[in-house]
Amino acid sequence: MLLRNEPKDDNNFSAMAWGYGSTETGAVSMMINEEECRQLRSVGRLSPNVEAMIVDIVTGQPLSVGQQGELLVRGPAIMIDRLKELIKYKAYQVSPMELEQVLQSLTDIVDVAVTAYPDEEAGQIPMALVVRKPGKDLEEAQVIDYVAKRVAPYKKIRKVAFVNSIPKSPAGKILRRELATYARSAIISRL
Repeated sequence: MLLRNEPKDDNNFSAMAWGYGSTETGAVSMMINEEECRQLRSVGRLSPNVEAMIVDIVTGQPLSVGQQGELLVRGPAIMIDRLKELIKYKAYQVSPMELEQVLQSLTDIVDVAVTAYPDEEAGQIPMALVVRKPGKDLEEAQVIDYVAKRVAPYKKIRKVAFVNSIPKSPAGKILRRELATYARSAIISRL
């Protein structure tokens, strides 16, 4: 997102301020004068009390100038980065919350969470952790088919584990950071 604060006098270019940021970060960097605005391949100086670096997406190691990677930002006004919650299925990004909403409309489900499960070919696949209603015999194929009829092909659930509960905070929010471990243990316990 590029933010621009224009002065009332369009001829006064040096009074312009440009900022780069996002909803989660606010203004990460600022260009406050004409010279900074003309520098190619720059988004300006970091805002006060903000630290940033580009890291390799797989290893998390810092990258040098000109290399592409993930932008990590740290500062007092930075929110948690929601990118980590997205499932990266092949070249697509899949929102777990979107799939959870679809699954919550299935009457035989009490609770559900969707997480990424490692896959050699696709990178990650969407996996559903499902708490069935007592006495219901909901099966993996039924869950997969239900979602497949309601979403784009790349968003389909590819794996299902039936669990007794979903890890949640005292406020009832899904503990997404714990889901990957929880999902693997649910699969192992089925074997």
